[in-house]
Amino acid sequence: MIRIFKSLFTTTKNDDKGSNFLKPSTTKSKEYAETLLLPKTKFPLRADAVNREHLFRDRCTKDLYTWQLKNNSKPLFILHDGPPYANGNLHIGHALNKVLKDIINRYKVLKGHKVAFIPGWDCHGLPIELKALSELKNVDKSLLTPMQIRFTARKCALNTIEIQMSEFRSWAIMGDWDNSYKTLEKDYEVRQLKLFHEMVKKGYIYRQNKPVYWSPSSRTALAEAELEYYNDHKSRSVYVKLPLVKSSLNLPNLNNADIYIMIWTTTPWTLPANRAVAINSKIEYSIVSPVFDTEFVSCKDYYIVANNMIDALQKIIGSELNIKTTFEGHTLIGTSYKHPVTKVPYKIVDADHVTADSGTGLVHIAPGHGIEDYETCKKLNISIFCPVDDFGKFTAEVGDPSFEGKNVLNDGTDVLINYLKENKLLVKEHEIIHKYPYDWRTKKPIILRATPQWFINVEAFKQKAFSSLADIKILPDNARNRLEIYTLSRSEWCISRQRSWGVPIPVLYDVETDAPLFTESSINHIIEIVKRFGSDAWWEIDEKELVAPEYRNNGVKYRRGMDTMDVWFDSGVSWSYILEKFKRPDPNAVADLYLEGTDQHRGWFTSSLLTSIAVNDAAPFSAVITHGFVLDEQGRKMSKSLGNVIDPKTITNGGKNKEKEPAYGVDVLRLWVASSDYTKDVSIGKTVMSQVGENMRKYRNTARFMLGNLNNFNHEQLVAYDDLKSIDKYMLHETYQFGKVVESNYDDFLFNKVVQALNNFTNVSLSAFYFDIVKDRLYADHALSISRRSVQTVLYHVLNVYTRSLAPMVPHLAEEIYENYKNINHEQSDSIFKLEWYNMNKNWDNQAIKQEWDILKLLKNEVNQLLEVARKDKVIKSSLEANVELYATSELYGLLSNHEPELKSIFITSEATLTPNVLPSSLSPQATNSINIRNSTNIDDDNYIKNIGSIDNIKGSCKIVIRQARMHKCPRCWNYAANEEESLCQRCGEILDLSCERDINL
Repeated sequence: MIRIFKSLFTTTKNDDKGSNFLKPSTTKSKEYAETLLLPKTKFPLRADAVNREHLFRDRCTKDLYTWQLKNNSKPLFILHDGPPYANGNLHIGHALNKVLKDIINRYKVLKGHKVAFIPGWDCHGLPIELKALSELKNVDKSLLTPMQIRFTARKCALNTIEIQMSEFRSWAIMGDWDNSYKTLEKDYEVRQLKLFHEMVKKGYIYRQNKPVYWSPSSRTALAEAELEYYNDHKSRSVYVKLPLVKSSLNLPNLNNADIYIMIWTTTPWTLPANRAVAINSKIEYSIVSPVFDTEFVSCKDYYIVANNMIDALQKIIGSELNIKTTFEGHTLIGTSYKHPVTKVPYKIVDADHVTADSGTGLVHIAPGHGIEDYETCKKLNISIFCPVDDFGKFTAEVGDPSFEGKNVLNDGTDVLINYLKENKLLVKEHEIIHKYPYDWRTKKPIILRATPQWFINVEAFKQKAFSSLADIKILPDNARNRLEIYTLSRSEWCISRQRSWGVPIPVLYDVETDAPLFTESSINHIIEIVKRFGSDAWWEIDEKELVAPEYRNNGVKYRRGMDTMDVWFDSGVSWSYILEKFKRPDPNAVADLYLEGTDQHRGWFTSSLLTSIAVNDAAPFSAVITHGFVLDEQGRKMSKSLGNVIDPKTITNGGKNKEKEPAYGVDVLRLWVASSDYTKDVSIGKTVMSQVGENMRKYRNTARFMLGNLNNFNHEQLVAYDDLKSIDKYMLHETYQFGKVVESNYDDFLFNKVVQALNNFTNVSLSAFYFDIVKDRLYADHALSISRRSVQTVLYHVLNVYTRSLAPMVPHLAEEIYENYKNINHEQSDSIFKLEWYNMNKNWDNQAIKQEWDILKLLKNEVNQLLEVARKDKVIKSSLEANVELYATSELYGLLSNHEPELKSIFITSEATLTPNVLPSSLSPQATNSINIRNSTNIDDDNYIKNIGSIDNIKGSCKIVIRQARMHKCPRCWNYAANEEESLCQRCGEILDLSCERDINL
């Protein structure tokens, strides 16, 4: 148990030192200043990032990437780049993504690995096609040929790639930019078609006319991954009565009343496509009649509804319902009703998915507009009917001319509901707000619509895909569940798109029957054509040339298909490019890491996994990391309407008003990425960037201090560990712990914790502690003294560890630091990244030293508190004007006596003495903890006692006494250690007298 006793003592103003004791001596200080070893370095105080970072750019990007592949010896590490879309400008989310990848790659390089990082671009698809169409001005878009669209789309994509690549490279992203992959390149498309062919051979590809997600705004089918769900979508839901065909009713005669079945739907526009009404044979149903008439119902009518829904329906209709009879659902199976538009009779069928939890317990079935409806009708051989065109408008097939040409989601719904009213089939209409799918590109609602499409049978291998994830490292932990859910939730993947800009699905069709020519020889023939001429040949050459020779004389005329492949299939097979380029011994180990945003769980991660499992029976990655989205400082999404969009170029180069939007440079942008907890959504804004910029300034100043004090040092002058002073050994222990924490967090991809460790090490261990204590030795000791070399040895090691810790995150700063100290190491390398990770001596991990310094730091803190009181009372102006007297007992005295020569340096005072002391009873540990400090000349008066608890079982108590320094201020080192005013202290005098000697051990 240690107890600290503090007491403050001062001399009176009539002390024999005279009234000028506290006045600084300036006459000779300037003369002696030149003899001090003050820091000297060319490393500038200000970063001037915009003008200086480019000086180090090539050496730490292009040149480094080439060098490390040739010279590093550890196994190849592949981080496969998920291709950004080749459309639009880069945004702050791109910076988050690419910088995270680069930090990982740079750390791997420093650890001696060869690193492969080939940037890529996703080049096909609707947004680029729409951009191409917008650039084709003053032309009738409906008359454009596919090749006119494709030519312009290719040009748009390549122009965007050039712009995006330039900005990516400006962020110091290290990679093989000259050989980046693009999904529009011929070799890539051929490889993609070959993989498609492999899936065909395995029986995974099929064509079917069935409901798919259809975007009227894009006029193409969509996959689940291309949907966004809006929670505030408004729909007009309706309760509709459909008259039963009485001759088919297998129920007791109910006075020849008109009997209806009642259905409920939130998509009234699908009623023209009705082909059945489904019930559940296990549910009880009743025939009910309203007690009184309402706007749309008559008390003379009878309705069939599920028993469990009667109470809810009474509120909806606005009338009590009398139950006439009750029966099991199976009684209704086979009963006929009349179609609401055509009046054609259709059957009531049984379906397990029907419940009595909502609606009426009877479900309208439109197999052309619903997946479950389709599956139900498929089992019963009920044909599909879909009277809606590519634009989402009713066709003449509806059977009533008033519907034709009307948009099903707008005026088509209006017409339909009015029709129901006019024909007295509407029971109730009300608006609902619910979750609804939208096209993620056009931000417009989609519909379900049956069209002939090409699918991958995911059901055949999804369990294998799911099982493969068990061996994959997935970060953060909660991302595993999301990826597993998306993998298991898919049974098929619609891969055909009705657009021109994409990779063609290599299938020909019989002109008369529309039967596909889908054989291995036909697909191989088409692939060979693409291999020779590119995918444009599909639209350019004569259709006869597309037909394989063995089918040219079989009496069938073929036409080329106009469908292209889903862009998720394009990007999803990008692993094949990596597999081909880097032929690893293990063909299953394609990439070590995939890293993308959380939205890619259902996108690129899933499409990559499924295609790789389908072809290779193995996942394409060993680890998957996902990051969140970038929000503003209020937690809002970036939006032009909110005016909170932050352009990365504004951060790096500054805005129009440099005072409000300063140019931070690329390293600060990168440090923001590293500082963020990317495992969830991250924030950015002026306050955030200001703090990050301040951290960067501190790193720079810290490095500058070390460089300045190593200006006359080289590694041949390193002091052996055993000859270092205690505090220097302790600082190496702190450095060792810091280095291991940094290394561990880099290994675990926890870069924000690396930054936290850096900040703590910079601000607490170095700046506020070690640097303050050793400045006197650095500046005032002899240049060749062991005491000064001891500090420089520590600074040498600290700077090496510190620079490498910074390097993956802020490469420009790390290179600039290294440029200014590589001569110390006699290094021939031109880049810090060519030196590998710094090898710290295990001897630095000194727990005994740590335990001692834990107590010394606690004591220093107590002394500092008392010195602060003296400063506030204007007894001293600085700690050098004070002497510290310590009266310690027991084991504490023994510990402090081992460090007695260092105590004044630790406290940064001119003198510190240690005396063994048996504390008087008036200052016993049982005394009060209250503080009562006054100026006093009596050692027994006015003190305060503070119990600081047990520390590592060191026993003892200590009384701290602060006095004004007894000696005079040395004009050279400013310590109050000179015997006479304006004279040098003993140390400084000996240094100047013996300045020619090469080894002074003080």
